[in-house]
Amino acid sequence: MPGGHNSNQSVSRSSMAQYMYEPLSAQDHSFLVLETPNLHMHVSSTQIFELGPLATENGGVDFARIKRFVASVLHRIPRYRQKLMTVPLDGTPVWVDDADFQLDYHVRHTSLPRPGDESQLRALSARVMAQPLDRERPLWEIWVAEGLSGGRFALISKIHHCMIDGSSGVDISQILQSRTPDRRIGKTPRFIPRPAPERAELVALALRHRLALPLRALRGIREFRRESQDFWGEIRMRTRILARLFADQYSLASESPVNGLVGPHRAFGWIDMDLGELKALRRAYDCKLNDLVLTIVTEAFRNYLRRRGVRPEDLEFRIQAPVSVRPEESQGKLGNHVSGWLVRLPLEEENPHDQLAAIRETTRELKQSHQALGVEMMMKAIGEMPTGLLSLGVQAASGAVNSIVTNVPGPQFPLYLQGARMLALYPQVPLLPNIGIGIALISYDGKVCWGFNADPQLVPDLESFLAAVQTSLERVAAAAAPDEFSEGAAHPSQAEQAKA
Repeated sequence: MPGGHNSNQSVSRSSMAQYMYEPLSAQDHSFLVLETPNLHMHVSSTQIFELGPLATENGGVDFARIKRFVASVLHRIPRYRQKLMTVPLDGTPVWVDDADFQLDYHVRHTSLPRPGDESQLRALSARVMAQPLDRERPLWEIWVAEGLSGGRFALISKIHHCMIDGSSGVDISQILQSRTPDRRIGKTPRFIPRPAPERAELVALALRHRLALPLRALRGIREFRRESQDFWGEIRMRTRILARLFADQYSLASESPVNGLVGPHRAFGWIDMDLGELKALRRAYDCKLNDLVLTIVTEAFRNYLRRRGVRPEDLEFRIQAPVSVRPEESQGKLGNHVSGWLVRLPLEEENPHDQLAAIRETTRELKQSHQALGVEMMMKAIGEMPTGLLSLGVQAASGAVNSIVTNVPGPQFPLYLQGARMLALYPQVPLLPNIGIGIALISYDGKVCWGFNADPQLVPDLESFLAAVQTSLERVAAAAAPDEFSEGAAHPSQAEQAKA
């Protein structure tokens, strides 16, 4: 089960009590190393619910019931009661049970000034996300925010990227949600933390890890040879992939107004789009939905950067698009199985048809080049690096992109939290060094929820970028079929969105 690692379980010689630890994977470790006082590597979302049966007499939300429900399901996700323990000799940290776990620290209650609007909720979400998670505790929080107008409340959740990736997060979030308005709360099993390893065992672990490096390399070669039908052909192909990937990773993207030193503050915005309309556009253009999304983003950046006084056609503008490489057998388990593409956005193209054609050709080439495989191989390789080199390498590679765009398919049916229907969920992707805006999308119950995380110093007018995205969709729709798509293609979640 998640949280245990049989090969690394040991027995304490002093007490003869079994203790548990699980080392971080190479990719999960990189998210820790990348973190700075201004860059926090947690993923998050703001979920808006109807109050429904969770309404209290004074119009608030039944926080005690929500907290009791969270407590009743934690045994199904053991990582949520584990914390990180440092390993001597610059070793990879390990997960251990938190003997001092207190749910009150992780599930928190707050309120908007009534009647709260969505602009206030966005500001609250931004403040919550700008704060780091405490590494002395399990790396997650849920904030229950009441006071939202229209008989609604919100859940603001954040979890460190080293625990979970976006593609599996949809499944994990459904532990707290159901497809029916079920209000049952099961029994809360007693939590009995397993003893953490002693320092001597962690020193031995670090030494064993370093000494075993040649053996791991030989074992990996033997396994690769056994599984490969054309061993030397595979070696040549992967060498070419890595060579091209290193060239792409360490060639700098163009400077732009949305890139620079990232500060400590955040701005958060969101919009909704109708999934049916996007699918109709996809059919009209005969393209994949993700290529259509990147076309909308291309047009939005093109218009926004021009308003910021930049000639977009002069820029080498690239985005990082995460790609899940999670095997089917590991769906629903915690931990990162995500790779990524470096996608050049054709800002020099004026026509949406030409933009889409260029993006479609780029993504086709990326699939054929197996770039995602190269990123995965690179992440496995850097797992053997000392922490200092790993930090330098990851931060240097971040200069290869201007922004992040991640698109996650979600459930196309309503979800409920203790009988309260979820109306929308807006994801938030963490910023990387030099990247001032990140874009995350998730489809839910017939619509696509866009979340925009930005540094207000680099993107001081986030509402202008949101407007550019809406205008971009309208232009892409008009170019496809003017009579059918020219109006109503994009809309804010409420009329107040335009006033934010």
